[in-house]
Amino acid sequence: MSKILTRFPRTALAVCALMLTVLLLTRCIGREAGGDAVKNARGAAFAGSAICANCHKDISAQHLHSAHYLTSRPPEAAYIKGSFEPGHNSYSFNRSVVVAMEKREDGFYQVEYFRDEEKKARRFDMVIGSGTMGQSFLNFSNDHFFQLPITYFTAADRWSNSPGFPDKVVFNRVITSRCLECHTTFAQVTSAPGAEPETFDPKRVIYGVDCEKCHGPAADHVAFQTVHPEAKSAKFILNPARFPRQQSLDLCASCHGGRLTKTQPSFTFTAGDTLSNYFIVDTTLPDPGHVDVHGNQYALLRASHCFRASMTMTCNSCHGPHGNERGNVALFSQRCMSCHNGQESPVCPLQKTEGAIIQKNCVDCHMPLQASRAIAVQLAGDAEPVAAQIRSHFIRVYPEQTARVLAQLKKK
Repeated sequence: MSKILTRFPRTALAVCALMLTVLLLTRCIGREAGGDAVKNARGAAFAGSAICANCHKDISAQHLHSAHYLTSRPPEAAYIKGSFEPGHNSYSFNRSVVVAMEKREDGFYQVEYFRDEEKKARRFDMVIGSGTMGQSFLNFSNDHFFQLPITYFTAADRWSNSPGFPDKVVFNRVITSRCLECHTTFAQVTSAPGAEPETFDPKRVIYGVDCEKCHGPAADHVAFQTVHPEAKSAKFILNPARFPRQQSLDLCASCHGGRLTKTQPSFTFTAGDTLSNYFIVDTTLPDPGHVDVHGNQYALLRASHCFRASMTMTCNSCHGPHGNERGNVALFSQRCMSCHNGQESPVCPLQKTEGAIIQKNCVDCHMPLQASRAIAVQLAGDAEPVAAQIRSHFIRVYPEQTARVLAQLKKK
């Protein structure tokens, strides 16, 4: 080695630097969730999205602001919505029972008080939800995750009773791996298969629907590309853009396909798999009237004429997978018009009477906001639950909604 260093000092230093980089990467891969490399059910090691950002800086920067990335995060102030200020930090079940959100030395807590006397305090150990609709919070105790009783409801900017909870303080609702399967990239189950309630290793959780949820565990990819930076074809990684139509749909439907009954343990389905090999999948044409707008967007899409008339339409036909496009009505409308161009599909007949302005808002006419039955929360003092308004994925003509949109356009 000394002779090589003497004769070819620059080459030797470059080789040493490369070897050191690979060594550091192998030590760091998977440590985003703590401990040694986190591996999926098939033994493939995760790299962690921080490493992905080294080569995919722009895409990673976009993804940090997406609802997918934020759908679960550590319990840090930057990720928690809702006020902790006195007067705005509590939910009253009645005059005697109150749950307050409090910041203490070791974290954030939900604290139950009975007649101003503290009865129970449970720490936030995980944030669930990006805050677009709301957020719930998990506590980790005795190797189990539990959902805390108070949720932040974005539409009202208030704390509420958690959806589906009784009108009393409940700290014992257990969270399952199926819940975490849709809100994390990976969570290590430590209990035996079939055992309930399941136990978890909180240090082996990869937060959010992150890069490796859709592209697969990337440790081997990172190791290969580091040693072979000249390689033009990416190795040991998946590109969902190249999936067959059904595999692309299955990837999204694994979490946006309703309350699927699993036939295999959670987290064994991965990108590129066939959903029906892991879940009981209803292949009949759904009745949109019986499908809630939250959680089963795939069923509503399948019932739409747009989808049934196309051989290529997938979720990614309309949704960019990496960034935060929520609320960008004009952008989604452009994607509608890319097909409804008079060649592949007919143009909107209202263009003849309303002109090009109608092209800027296809979605409010054809995919209106509707009340969710699944996300309805009880606000203190209200007699009835308040439902979240979510955009329907049953794409069709809604005459009354179209009339409202046209009336709004004429006012501008």
